[in-house]
Amino acid sequence: MFRKNPPTSPIAVTPIERVTSVLGPGINWKGDLHGSGGIRIEGTFDGEIAVRGLVVVGETGRVNCEELRANSVVIAGSVRGNIIAEKIEIRSTGRVWGDVTTVAFATEEGAFLRGQVRMEEKIELQFETPSEPATPDETAATPTESQGDQPA
Repeated sequence: MFRKNPPTSPIAVTPIERVTSVLGPGINWKGDLHGSGGIRIEGTFDGEIAVRGLVVVGETGRVNCEELRANSVVIAGSVRGNIIAEKIEIRSTGRVWGDVTTVAFATEEGAFLRGQVRMEEKIELQFETPSEPATPDETAATPTESQGDQPA
């Protein structure tokens, strides 16, 4: 009697539009950040960022990277590097040194950007898929090579 009709179009995975992790003030981080979720950076970050979701650089946040890729980026601190995102917002305290590629771009009065803005109809972020777990090293010792199998 009651029947659900299957959806006619595939359901798209929506990026997370809220902060799920925080790099607090006073924290200095070097390395790459990849994954999905939302992150707020209030400390210093030096490395690449590729996040399927939201990246917020707070007023005390300082990011140095060659490229920052995310679905949405909000900058109230400083970013030195190129930004590729579907939505970018630079707040009045925000400072960006680098080129910006986006679909939607907004700034508040007082925001600073030294670089080029390139507006696109659609952005392909091309996030990397997580790599497979490491397999045991083929050069690891075999039972015949270990100490327990040799006569004493």
